[in-house]
Amino acid sequence: MFTAEDAQKIRNNLDKVRERINNAALRSGRRPEDILLVAVSKTVGAEAIETAIEEKILDFGENRVQELLKKYDIFKERCNWHLIGRLQTNKVKYIIDKVTMIHSLDRPELAEEIQKRAMACNRTVDVLIQVNVSGEETKAGISPEEVYDFAVKMSRYPNIRVKGLMTIAPYTEDPESVRWIFRRLKNISVDIGRENIDNIDMQYLSMGMSHDFEVAVEEGANIVRIGSSIFGERQYP
Repeated sequence: MFTAEDAQKIRNNLDKVRERINNAALRSGRRPEDILLVAVSKTVGAEAIETAIEEKILDFGENRVQELLKKYDIFKERCNWHLIGRLQTNKVKYIIDKVTMIHSLDRPELAEEIQKRAMACNRTVDVLIQVNVSGEETKAGISPEEVYDFAVKMSRYPNIRVKGLMTIAPYTEDPESVRWIFRRLKNISVDIGRENIDNIDMQYLSMGMSHDFEVAVEEGANIVRIGSSIFGERQYP
């Protein structure tokens, strides 16, 4: 059962997270208001999401299509929904008209399906290319060496609008140990931006989660995806 105490914890957590984002932005000579906080709401109930909305959080990230659809049915367009997990091609049709952004474009066949479904409903979908900077076999994403060529291919899809890059760093107790990952993604983003590829915009860098978002912001993140630091440790069913 969700209690008034639970709601207050979320409010307190949001205050702390926002302060940490602000401080990290200022340390890197950037404006705190330029950092978009996406609250990762996977496994989180409607009451907790409602509390976050009351605290002016308008962007929520979901890993699974089925869960996103359930929450979309409740909240509709009161907030922006981001698909941040790996997206199966056969699930694209369910979310194509509901998401603000897909953070996990990681293969040509997914791009083809997004293009087909977006064209069918007459919309253009904002996406981020997921890059596997760490090289971990367990993580999805385009290798750093292949990102440029992949971006060029993506520029040819009229109903897909590439808005930047995303990465997931390995979990670590010491965020400093993954600073190089965020720095490298920022450099890749700058290099691609310089090429002025049609239909490819390096506006966003989505990187940093609860355990490492301050380092990510210091290295150039302007979207951070934060779940447990807002909602508490996840309770998996």
